[in-house]
Amino acid sequence: MGSMKIVFFGSSEFARRSLRALVEAKHEVALVVTQPDKPRSRGLALGGTAIKDEAAALGLAVYQPESVNSASSMARLEQVEPDLFVIIAYGQKFSEKCLAIPRIMPVNVHASLLPKYRGAAPINRAIMNGETRTGNSVMKVTPLMDAGPVILQSCVAIEPSDTAITLEEKLAADAPGLLLKALRMIGDQTARLTPQDESQKTFAPKLTAETIRIRWESRAEEIRNLVRASLSWSCAYTTCRGKRLKIYAVFCLSPDVKPDVAPGTVTEVSAQGICVACGRGIVCITEVQLEGKKRLAACDFLAGFRLEAGERLGR
Repeated sequence: MGSMKIVFFGSSEFARRSLRALVEAKHEVALVVTQPDKPRSRGLALGGTAIKDEAAALGLAVYQPESVNSASSMARLEQVEPDLFVIIAYGQKFSEKCLAIPRIMPVNVHASLLPKYRGAAPINRAIMNGETRTGNSVMKVTPLMDAGPVILQSCVAIEPSDTAITLEEKLAADAPGLLLKALRMIGDQTARLTPQDESQKTFAPKLTAETIRIRWESRAEEIRNLVRASLSWSCAYTTCRGKRLKIYAVFCLSPDVKPDVAPGTVTEVSAQGICVACGRGIVCITEVQLEGKKRLAACDFLAGFRLEAGERLGR
């Protein structure tokens, strides 16, 4: 079986390359379903998703239901008579009735090595937890979140220099090839559906403002991982003299040494950056943004903000 009729569901930038790859591989993308338009910023007109923009560039029909499981939505999807649903970073949950619409099956590309990191923020959580590898999984979709049987997986290294932004780019580039290979196997009826090992499952809930608040009693390496992991969502932060201080980049000093001052204490201020004591180890902050101000290299920030050794952050 060659070309298949597909309804593609996606919203974020992560899914863009996979949509284009399906078209270039001559699959019939009969409909692209994406989230409704939202205000791009305060007071401005509504704007569409990255996938709406990509679909327009490819000349594909777009559908934006408020609820994919509504009667009108399912009627529209049934009208297409698709072989497959392909779902990548769409942003809505599917009912069992909706998932039964495609003739063959609904498939999803999820940015983790399932059953690890089921949920909304697998890339961020993998970095936050200090993982050294992750990957993409192509699975058959079931009503239970990210729990369906796996068809194919690929591994991608998480380098010490990776942030959520760079790792997402790597995984987005890896996904199209894996997806096309899985679709060939489905078409040839050689795909094996491997149940996930439920005893190994972990979860990746979406980030919140509380998730990305720096807890200085943590180890230096944990704080560095939090900073790396938060960049694609917002930014890890602390407080400085009652104002929020976003932290964009740090490196670790003496990670195994317990400082003799309280966590959050500024131990040194220099051209290199702002050194802060952690529960174990010290981090040197190299890029910041104070509430209401511009994002700056730490040395430029310090030129206009007199921060001294002995001050406490996060109070």
